[in-house]
Amino acid sequence: MKKLTGIFLMITFIALSACAGSNGENKQENSQNKNEEKQMGTIHLTKEEFLKKVVNYEASPNEWKYLGDKPCVIDFYADWCGPCKAVAPILEELAKEYDGQIYIYKIDTDKEQELAAAFGIRSIPTILFCPMNENPQMAQGALPKDVLKNAIDEVLLKKEKVKQ
Repeated sequence: MKKLTGIFLMITFIALSACAGSNGENKQENSQNKNEEKQMGTIHLTKEEFLKKVVNYEASPNEWKYLGDKPCVIDFYADWCGPCKAVAPILEELAKEYDGQIYIYKIDTDKEQELAAAFGIRSIPTILFCPMNENPQMAQGALPKDVLKNAIDEVLLKKEKVKQ
């Protein structure tokens, strides 16, 4: 009887260990999938992340020094804003289309009021185009996809416009 109890306990332990191991692998796979999804879409930033990834305007208030390794588009938006909701899926498409070439960041002006105020955001959506080694350019309103693509190509990626 003791042998059967011992064998039963050992089998139970092995079964539980196997389940826990596969569950851990699933968590790791899910984490990797989330990271891959993040790279292929827009990236939401807090003020702290903005200061590290875009520009630390607190350390250098009179100088624009972009900190990113690729140009970026920054969408200042609010969840309740109709035009912002219209632009959001376009920016998601562009983030996938230009994956690896630019970043597309989103900043919720309701949650990050100090950041929005620092950039003088008075109406939304406001979109900031940040090229490498140049000053940013700002556009306001719900811009159509073709206008956004032209700005990305010409301002950020420095592609010459092809005459049609």
